[in-house]
Amino acid sequence: MKIGIAADHGGYELKVALRDFLVGQGHQIQDFGAYELNSKDDYPDFVIPLAEAVAKGDVERGIAVCGSGVGASVAANKVAGVRAALINDHFSAHQGVEDDDLNILCLGGRVTGPMAAQELVGSFLNARFTGEERHNRRLAKVKKLEQR
Repeated sequence: MKIGIAADHGGYELKVALRDFLVGQGHQIQDFGAYELNSKDDYPDFVIPLAEAVAKGDVERGIAVCGSGVGASVAANKVAGVRAALINDHFSAHQGVEDDDLNILCLGGRVTGPMAAQELVGSFLNARFTGEERHNRRLAKVKKLEQR
């Protein structure tokens, strides 16, 4: 799977660990930065290009990491076609994809350890959207809102 990944300084270390883990799993990774630890960088500078790539289909799914995961989620969701969520549990990691067609997983580099993050990412990447009528109906309402 082609996966985009991005982080600011608060998520930099977790991003590097996840990138290496995903490459080891055989995934193709597009890294949107940060490319070095810089305490003065800003998450939108990395998360927005990632979100745009997901929305355009340049990458299949995205992983965005900031200190808490909240800012990354807020920024990513400003891009039409993106469905990003801060995920802290296994159920939500797969259910978000299955029911809501989640396409960007957001994590907190200061709150989620690397082993837990690997499990959440694995659950997210292995899940598939069910395409059930009720889920499509709900997503159509979200897409209509994006067109305003």
